[in-house]
Amino acid sequence: MVSETTTSARPQRGDLLDLRIESLAYGGNGVARHDGGYVVFVQGGMPGDLVRARIGKRKRAYAEARVEEVLEPSPDRIAPVADHPGAPWQVMPYAKQLEVKTQQVEDALRRIGHLDGFTLEEIVPAAEQWRYRNKLEYSFGTDRTDPDHPVLVCGFHAPGSWEDIVGVDDCMLASVAGNEARDRVLAWCREQGLDAYDRRTQVGFLRNLVVREGRRTGELQVRLVTSPGALDGESLAAAMTVDDQPIASLLWTVIETVGETTQGGETHLLVGEPQIREELSGLEFRISGEAFFQTNTEMAEQLYAIVAEYAELRGWERVYDLYSGIGTIGLSLAARSGEIWGLEIIEEAVEDAIANAALNHIDNVRFFAGDVRVSLRQLTEEAGRPDLLLIDPPRAGLSQKVVRRIIEANPKRIVYVSCNPTTLAPNAAQLVEAGYKLGRVRPVDMFPQTPHIECVAVLDRV
Repeated sequence: MVSETTTSARPQRGDLLDLRIESLAYGGNGVARHDGGYVVFVQGGMPGDLVRARIGKRKRAYAEARVEEVLEPSPDRIAPVADHPGAPWQVMPYAKQLEVKTQQVEDALRRIGHLDGFTLEEIVPAAEQWRYRNKLEYSFGTDRTDPDHPVLVCGFHAPGSWEDIVGVDDCMLASVAGNEARDRVLAWCREQGLDAYDRRTQVGFLRNLVVREGRRTGELQVRLVTSPGALDGESLAAAMTVDDQPIASLLWTVIETVGETTQGGETHLLVGEPQIREELSGLEFRISGEAFFQTNTEMAEQLYAIVAEYAELRGWERVYDLYSGIGTIGLSLAARSGEIWGLEIIEEAVEDAIANAALNHIDNVRFFAGDVRVSLRQLTEEAGRPDLLLIDPPRAGLSQKVVRRIIEANPKRIVYVSCNPTTLAPNAAQLVEAGYKLGRVRPVDMFPQTPHIECVAVLDRV
């Protein structure tokens, strides 16, 4: 089952192995075993596949590899719908995707958190399996297939590459309108003769393109991210005008640092408003160019409905909303609460949250800028102990210091919204050790065709 390899007991970088995929690890890679023991994580493999894979990174306990050929497809494997590096699980039937995500949440809680006694509820399937994202971040690159005629492209990083960009004609995770906006910008950039930022040499102008859509309002926001240089904003605005209707929000962000990021820099408004409008859970929100907003509007409503269900608010409770962002979760619970206190480290997001509260005439909320690690103790001293504490942290989860601060705050109930069950599990275990009980957990499929998993968990003080 091994070809083009050395005689070493462990495979070496560059070796080509024939491997049977046994299962899927969190993050989506297939799990195989070389010579019955050495673990190989295989990108592009699914359970049941016999694949030929090239070894990349190699460590003492495991190696990473990429599929070069599927020798014998799994009985579950289906034909892909889209040529899209951001939809690796599209070769898996959707029912199987839901099954695997549910299993991975349970495995994380039991194996990593060593937790039991909780109720894992049925996963909520996505309302739409394609064209569900309200925000896409594209990268600019250069197609050098014909060395004499390089072509500017706009798309995504090639699998496993930090420098090669593969152009996309129809991103099936985006709406038709979002695709048209990307195509218009790319056509204009080509007409202007603008070049792409080279990630190896760190030279070039065009870096990224962020297209955001109000799914309920139809408003589009386009943000072009570049290195310092000249840009004909008036001409770009004209190119983005359809039937004499200008785009709702056209922004230009200039970033001077090396590397690839869409955050920071100086942003200029070229046409329209700095924010677009979106409707969620019966509320209206204004979303700035760099603000965090759940990228699946329809499923965010279902996610927040589960948060409300688990919170079991009766109208008088003091609620802390940690990592509150632009206020979406807190504001959605305001009518059921006595008072909401939001804490968020990004000042611009706090400004948006305050504005969104005013926009919806909600007056029992307060949002503050601060680091949860140091500000939660101050908030507790000022506002009093919370009855309910909401947590929606980044993928890395909660640091031990934040967990200690939460335990000090001593909320009666904690509702934890997690985008990573492998960090939810140790955080939940720490809270259980401190005297809480993990009750219900429900996965929500926000991102079909991908391995990403969202879930909501509730913990009560014993």
